[in-house]
Amino acid sequence: MRAILFMIALLAAVLGALSSGYAQAQQQQLRILTSMSARVFEPFVKAFEAQNPNIDVLVLNKNTNHALGEVALGNGRKFDIFWASSPEAFDMLDDFDHLAPMDGKVHHAFALSAVGWSWKKDHLAKVPQSWNALLERKYEGRIGIARPSRSGTTHLIVEQFLQDRGWEDGWQYVLQLSANFATITSRSFGVIDGLKSERFDIGLNIDFLAISEDDLAFQYGRPVMLVPGRIAKLKGSGAPELADQFINFVLSKTGQQILLTPKINRIPIEPEIRQSIDYRAYPSLDAALRLSWASYDPKLAARRYWMVNEIFDQFITNQFGRRRAIWRDLRLIEDDPELAKKHRAKLDLARTYLLTMPIAEHEVAIMQPSPMPGPGMRYAPMTAEQKKFQVRWQSQAEMLLGLAENELREIKE
Repeated sequence: MRAILFMIALLAAVLGALSSGYAQAQQQQLRILTSMSARVFEPFVKAFEAQNPNIDVLVLNKNTNHALGEVALGNGRKFDIFWASSPEAFDMLDDFDHLAPMDGKVHHAFALSAVGWSWKKDHLAKVPQSWNALLERKYEGRIGIARPSRSGTTHLIVEQFLQDRGWEDGWQYVLQLSANFATITSRSFGVIDGLKSERFDIGLNIDFLAISEDDLAFQYGRPVMLVPGRIAKLKGSGAPELADQFINFVLSKTGQQILLTPKINRIPIEPEIRQSIDYRAYPSLDAALRLSWASYDPKLAARRYWMVNEIFDQFITNQFGRRRAIWRDLRLIEDDPELAKKHRAKLDLARTYLLTMPIAEHEVAIMQPSPMPGPGMRYAPMTAEQKKFQVRWQSQAEMLLGLAENELREIKE
């Protein structure tokens, strides 16, 4: 009897092992590379896995440039899907032949978004009502922004200024706005964290990042440019059929409905879903759709992606402390009416130097299109042309700040 029981137990163990091995063999893995927060992607992943219990979804979260760099290296980890809110990122991936077609398209819009500013609820006595209002002296040291070369969202914000206001006026606005920056964070989420910890009062970001936070409020900047967040299948994918399956799920009515959950609050790309929304429950979505009238050109943004990011870094990020100190000195002198009147010409000249962007749009237009971007030489070594322009732009930025400092120094002396 003991021998029989032993054989039964042994047989059960063998069958169990075989069953477990079969189940593991049947389990498939989908790999997603995304710049979006877990708050956005997790509901989709959970719903997809619930429908497909044999599929395990692995998600790696990186900022847009690091994610692009990962792909530029050849997608060695065989990610199946790239998913982000920066539309120009997908145009760059397409230009460098990193996307695989699905249903005749290399990328698919899944949601609409727009940029503006946010603040902690009950923390700001008077909310600015326009982009130009953010230039006011009272916001000095109170505005947080991410570095565009590390944040697809901030790159989109800067490009919107350039496309809406024109190259010269757009850069003049950004240079003037930098006088009120409290800090330049390394990621878009750093702006959200800074608001919540009260490191600064106003953060420049994209709607869904702020709307999904219970303690933050958000306002769209006009003109509202609705831009499409996108999803695409990558070449070199380890599971291309699973990629198709997941993308179709995100674009389905079930997937589009997930966008309207309070923790996400994004505008679905599916027109039928948008028409069925009770906008009293989603006032921010209603505002974006009603106010949107300007168009955004992601292909233009993609072509000059490196140039715009590098110009911002050379003139603002790398000179942040020095530029802010010059602005502070200029404003302190202007606070003294008698002194300001006596030295008006020098003050105006110093301000002109601070607001001058010596790089013409045509100079950028004739440059070779950006190589695949990434954080530093590891991903995309700069071309000889880029190195030449980088050195020149750094020199120009330092020269203009030096001229402004000289004018103010003469006044103080």
